[in-house]
Amino acid sequence: MPIGLIALALGGFGIGLTEFVIAGLLPEVAADFHVNEAAAGWLISGYALAVVVGALGLTAAVTRLPRKPVLLGLMVLFIGGNALSALAPTYEVMLSGRILAALCHGAFFGIGSVVAAGMVAPDKQARAIAIMFTGLTAANVLGVPFGTLLGQALGWRSTFWAITVIGVIALIGVAVLVPRTTQGATSNGLRHELTAFRSGQVWLSIAVTVLGFGGMFGAFTYIAYTLTDVSGFASAAVPWLLIVFGVGMFVGNALGGRFADRALDKSLVIILAGLAVVLAAFALVAASPIATIAALLLMGFFGFATVAGLQTRVMMYADHAPTLASGANIAAFNLGNALGAWIGGLTITAGLGYTSPLWAGSLITVGAVVVMAFAAVTARRRRVRAVEQHSDQPLPVG
Repeated sequence: MPIGLIALALGGFGIGLTEFVIAGLLPEVAADFHVNEAAAGWLISGYALAVVVGALGLTAAVTRLPRKPVLLGLMVLFIGGNALSALAPTYEVMLSGRILAALCHGAFFGIGSVVAAGMVAPDKQARAIAIMFTGLTAANVLGVPFGTLLGQALGWRSTFWAITVIGVIALIGVAVLVPRTTQGATSNGLRHELTAFRSGQVWLSIAVTVLGFGGMFGAFTYIAYTLTDVSGFASAAVPWLLIVFGVGMFVGNALGGRFADRALDKSLVIILAGLAVVLAAFALVAASPIATIAALLLMGFFGFATVAGLQTRVMMYADHAPTLASGANIAAFNLGNALGAWIGGLTITAGLGYTSPLWAGSLITVGAVVVMAFAAVTARRRRVRAVEQHSDQPLPVG
């Protein structure tokens, strides 16, 4: 695999760290700025909303610009946002820094997916995208726990300074290692990019992304309550248990790319069905600490084994204009996160207990399986019809 993918993965690591590490430092940040928990929570939800805006709006704004310089510009935006967060004298400035960093998130992964796929042969594109997303999974396995420990030991600002340094290193890596062959314009313009959304398969793929990630993150959002109130773990054990989940994410992301390159639609149907089963089984065995650890590992594996395949599928059916569609799918991941968290919260509010988000997540994921199976059957029928029509054409004379 090209070494430029490592630079993209490092950028993904920094971005993933920015997104997730704030959760572990929220009490310290809230105390420093003298704001309540609800206001501090906007540092997370505001980030997620800005990711959606950046994935669509910022990607659309740079459609005529060369890809490599766009990636470099996005990393500069990321560095600036995290430096602003580290220096922030007030809560409002901190929130602005978070939003600034978030704007590059969706566009970086959207455009970066196109760049990564362009570095390799068609039969290795899902694996190349998976390598880039390895940075995001590594951020959960290694970055979040150590970033939290650094912030608790030296102050939360030290964590954001460390992320800023990672951003600088990633910027240099992209500048040096991403080849010039990917510097062609991202597209022929916004109008051309919008033509990708005429494809029903693009919309079906985006729907699968929303439902698939909605199911997993609906369960994951409230997992700390499940671990402590149902499984009986101490609160201090939760960060280490989340590393187990992160390991599953890491392995699932890597293997999912290989599965997708071999049989894209079939692998997505099987993996999503596996996720639905795992979430339901987790709800049934959550009272057992040992079974919970195994379920966490499997939830991370099946949840992230879909990422490279879903991203590849959107780009495949928008092959003539993949950039904005790729960004839209990144936005769909975050919309799924919000949808799942909202539904999971409703089940807890309704008094259904702390395993109810797992049941809700399983049902949402079943919806993803149904949509994905429909998309796969429809695509296969269209391919068969195209082959039959081609075979019926008369042979040329002479």
